[in-house]
Amino acid sequence: MGILRATALFLRTLLVPRLHLVAENLTLRQQVAVLSQSVKRMKLNPRDRLFWVLLRKFWSGWRSVLVIVQPDTVVRWHRLGFRLYWR
Repeated sequence: MGILRATALFLRTLLVPRLHLVAENLTLRQQVAVLSQSVKRMKLNPRDRLFWVLLRKFWSGWRSVLVIVQPDTVVRWHRLGFRLYWR
């Protein structure tokens, strides 16, 4: 029984980081799909919402990749922060 448990723990240590990586890649691909829509303001459709609900249920690190931001928004925030810093 000890060898079986040790083997199971070993396999878990190999697979869990890989599963986290796969979940993160799926999440980033979903964000790119939402961003590639050619609308002015992004809207999540029910399929996107379902994706995030299931992701939350099965992956504990889901919050680390939650933010969807346009590159222009990041540049604007950076410039605003720079102006506020030197004010």
